[in-house]
Amino acid sequence: MTNTTLNTLSTTQLNKTFYDRQLLESARTRFVHAKFGQMRPIPRNSGKRVEFRRWNLFDANDAMQALEEGVTPSGQSLSQSNVEALVSQYGAYVEVSDLLDMTGYDQVITESAELLGEQLGTVIEWVTRDAMNAGNNVQRAGGKTSRAALTASDKLTVDEIRKAVRTLKRAKARPFCDDERKPHFVCICSPDATFDLQSDALWQDVSKYSNAEAIYSGEIGRLFGVVFVESTEAKVFRQSVLNKVSAGTSASTSFVLKNPPTQAEAAYLSKADNPIKIGDAAYTIAAFDPQSNTVTLTEPATLTADAIVYSEDAGSLDSTTKAAMDVHSTLIFGKDAYGVVDVAGSGALQIIIKPHGSAGTQDPLDQRATVGAKVAAYTATILNELWILRIEHAVSA
Repeated sequence: MTNTTLNTLSTTQLNKTFYDRQLLESARTRFVHAKFGQMRPIPRNSGKRVEFRRWNLFDANDAMQALEEGVTPSGQSLSQSNVEALVSQYGAYVEVSDLLDMTGYDQVITESAELLGEQLGTVIEWVTRDAMNAGNNVQRAGGKTSRAALTASDKLTVDEIRKAVRTLKRAKARPFCDDERKPHFVCICSPDATFDLQSDALWQDVSKYSNAEAIYSGEIGRLFGVVFVESTEAKVFRQSVLNKVSAGTSASTSFVLKNPPTQAEAAYLSKADNPIKIGDAAYTIAAFDPQSNTVTLTEPATLTADAIVYSEDAGSLDSTTKAAMDVHSTLIFGKDAYGVVDVAGSGALQIIIKPHGSAGTQDPLDQRATVGAKVAAYTATILNELWILRIEHAVSA
């Protein structure tokens, strides 16, 4: 009995490499945004910041057009720009009871590693996606100058892709040239965005060229030197707040929300200085109490019950309900436009198995084991604003 228990435990520990691989492979199924960035490892004992570097381009000028006979010109100096980013940890775990252990412990660990890998892969995608969408190089469909001005007719079109390519070329963005492929930019878009593009006669489906050259995982097609990779986690800008005033106020700086706030509403209202509209009037948030659902404004306001409280951080508003249209983000970028931590290469993605009895007196009857997964250190950041462009647009219903 004792020998069997020890051997089972020993086998589980020896197979940790397998579980790590299972975790990483599951996480990789979600790596779309994270796979194209400039990768940096996290050395041990080097602090919580990772440094990304890029060479600065030389400036061309008229004086360089000709050399003076017999005269050696002055040399130029190489220079780099450094971008630092702070890493964070992410993790989750599940408990496995001793009763479940008797029905197949190793199988449970394998499946748990797969599920945790899928979960952490999604988290890494969100962190990377949000970092990539934090840039200021924006193109809005239909020539609109603000996100709130976008309407349902402002969809992603072939012309929008051509404009984006022109912008990147003007900025001298470096194309990807790996795997003996033709030089190209990469576009990450949602299935809704590609649905609108694929109706165009110029669209070249991946099936028409996959036999001639290597393709990326998730690659679906190309247009005008842009390779399209689809992601279900592509950024969608949704209206953060849509609620109502619970009871009327008179010259008061605070009011109570009528409906329990969603997680997105609570997050938005908790940030001081965020703008908010009530009815047709604009206000600024001072504070938010999630216990009482009380919003405090920076200035007093006289409000009526059921007045609509809303934010203007998405698309066009319905004039009656004040509900805003969702706005989709499509990213087009060149090589080294952004940087990420090398999760696989630096061992930042870990599986952690605590067998039954490992908790000592905290688990006196050896009833609980845990399977955990952790991203020990990860971050993502834009390295060159001009080499990554965000197209904001609507999609077909």
